[in-house]
Amino acid sequence: MDLNLRGKTVLITGASKGIGAAAAEAFAEEGCDLILAARNAAALEALAAGLSRAHNIRALSHPADLRQGEDIARLAEAAADVDILVNNAGDVPGGSLERVDEETWRHAWELKVFGYINLTRLIYARMKARGRGGVIINDIGAAGERFDANYIAGAAGNAALMTFTRALGGRSVDDGIRVVGINPGPVETDRIVTLMKTRAAAQFGDESRYGELMARFPLGRAAKPREIADLMAFLASDRSAYTSGVVFTVDAGASARG
Repeated sequence: MDLNLRGKTVLITGASKGIGAAAAEAFAEEGCDLILAARNAAALEALAAGLSRAHNIRALSHPADLRQGEDIARLAEAAADVDILVNNAGDVPGGSLERVDEETWRHAWELKVFGYINLTRLIYARMKARGRGGVIINDIGAAGERFDANYIAGAAGNAALMTFTRALGGRSVDDGIRVVGINPGPVETDRIVTLMKTRAAAQFGDESRYGELMARFPLGRAAKPREIADLMAFLASDRSAYTSGVVFTVDAGASARG
């Protein structure tokens, strides 16, 4: 399916690996130019170079720490003409209320919650002033609707971003801008292994037993990053032009099981 995205410019945060890197690949295959942001400069540059060669597109790397206001401002300035923003950066740790102290909680939310909000604020203003619309996609997480006490900082942060997405996306169409969210369940990344090890340590007293938890996922596996990225590309396209203010759950039905 041709999504008619060729020539669009896409800014992707957390783009050096996992879902972010898969999103970069998906949009590059559609002929989009890319601005890739993350803290790992070497990984970003390698990804940008590879995608540029493979798909004959322009891909720029922009190393940034999105916990820092100055870095967010510089990124927004460098990406002032983007058509699509994919907010994806995050590293909220697992753990219960007793295990996640205030410093850790605030550090995590500075990236995953306030990083999304602050970058959206700047990019949205530029999209609105330019007057040709745009799409903002927030990669959030199904923990925001499943309320896991052993991932309490992530669940609470994701719930906040779900509300942010719906509230903004309900009105953003008046400015010609669509705002949507995706709630992936577990995705096959290094991050899910880290989270499952934390849960295994809490549940079994042995982090090496995390494989037992992974086997309990629907279909006996986590999602592939590209399964999330392909939905991002579709939602960003005009084939989804009537979509805004909603969050799509992609977890093989886990949230529907109760």
